[in-house]
Amino acid sequence: MPALHRIEDLPRLVGQSVLIRGWVMTTRSSGKIAFVALRDGTGYLQVVLSKKDVPEAAWTAFGTLTQETSVEITGAVRADARAPGGVELTAQDLTVLGPSPDYPITPKEHGTAFLFEHRHLWLRSRRQVAIARVRHEVVQAIRDFFYERHFTLVDTPILTGSIGEHAGTLFATDYFDLGKAYLAQTGQLYVEAAAAALGKVYCFGPTFRAEKSKTRRHLTEFWMVEPEVAWNDSEANMTLQEDFVSYMVARSIERRKAELAELERDVTPLAAVQPPFPRISYTDAVAKLQALGADIMWGQDLGGEAETLLAKQYDRPVMVFNYPKAVKAFYMKENPADPRTVLNNDMLAPEGYGEIIGGSQREDDYDKLLTRIRAEKLPEDAYSWYLDLRKYGTFVHSGFGLGVERTVAWICGIPHIREAIAFPRTLYKLWP
Repeated sequence: MPALHRIEDLPRLVGQSVLIRGWVMTTRSSGKIAFVALRDGTGYLQVVLSKKDVPEAAWTAFGTLTQETSVEITGAVRADARAPGGVELTAQDLTVLGPSPDYPITPKEHGTAFLFEHRHLWLRSRRQVAIARVRHEVVQAIRDFFYERHFTLVDTPILTGSIGEHAGTLFATDYFDLGKAYLAQTGQLYVEAAAAALGKVYCFGPTFRAEKSKTRRHLTEFWMVEPEVAWNDSEANMTLQEDFVSYMVARSIERRKAELAELERDVTPLAAVQPPFPRISYTDAVAKLQALGADIMWGQDLGGEAETLLAKQYDRPVMVFNYPKAVKAFYMKENPADPRTVLNNDMLAPEGYGEIIGGSQREDDYDKLLTRIRAEKLPEDAYSWYLDLRKYGTFVHSGFGLGVERTVAWICGIPHIREAIAFPRTLYKLWP
């Protein structure tokens, strides 16, 4: 095939003839002049055809174009400040590569249920493309942040015999002759082991929660990044979280202006996301919520409504620390100043997006960890290797997990987490 040019490269090729392949978004014609709005995955382009300047076959082909028809167009690149990217294409020839009869997603309004049934096609829309590019930026920012700070990526198993969170939210499967295996809720237990070898580590991949939740904040399969740092206590852990979230947000604002504008995202609240973040103890948070009229008692976990109400009091993410031991995971370090609580924190995003980070200092005392495992009625054999970390050179260490989809939804300003990943998995969605 002839050499192909990408739309994103055309501003550097003004005055040259190029060959473009892409998909038709819209067409219009005034009789002798026709216009095609085209996309190729790298950008958007207006193509102008003059009936007298293109072959008859090209003009006839234009008449057959429908939404999402794939085409090949040759033409001359012309500067036009009003056009997307500052250029448009004056066509010299047009060929249909793949017809698109009766494309199901039309410019008219469609309900979200219909759009998710056609998610494989809905991904082509400008809005979904913008979300995907912001997600890509967030993911690259995650990798760059930890690479620049000399963390080592450790790939943790998706199939595991040890659970990290609540036993009631597990996807289980038979694993040969070894009994049940579970889809990982977290890679945390494994990066704790790796931190003893490498000091500063993180894992990054899909995680699974079998929660029968229908809220806009939950998926059954989502991506999570989980750093773990040897010798970091809870305070240092929260500082790392501030730096990390600030970095991702600033990077998205800087490099994805066009996409955030496409999403009509007001970036003013995002610009305020700079450290230090406000911090409030769980005990003070409960008192504050009660004063605001919330129906919550000390000892209860913060639900979505309470998180939203609390976060509304701040102009940037707020960090709630030292929750009651009874509502948190077994591996969290007991708070020496108040044994009812643990040394942990949740980071709540502003604007109603809820918890984006959960983190803690880990219990490094062998006997206390074993007591918690027994209290939770977890199988000791499955955690023998985890207990070994406290048996052979125990060490202070902390880490956290950040949910990518919640973070992307917040940065994009979109109302539902299910648009923040290409193919969401929810309670009622297993395809496409």
